[in-house]
Amino acid sequence: MAQEILKVEGMTCGHCAETVTKAVQGLAGIQSVNVDLDKKEVAVEFDETATPLEKVSSAITGVGFEVVS
Repeated sequence: MAQEILKVEGMTCGHCAETVTKAVQGLAGIQSVNVDLDKKEVAVEFDETATPLEKVSSAITGVGFEVVS
């Protein structure tokens, strides 16, 4: 399992956090997703053989947010 923390711009409310969480949880191999609105971070634990980090980032940008790191 891999663990990554992504900086995500554009999240401002609970609905934003829920949207990002649902987008990432829908991917194969995702163990956990934790959105921190104050820090603008998304912590993800995932099986990188099932879902590479680039796919996680794409899922977040696909629902309208910007991954900055």
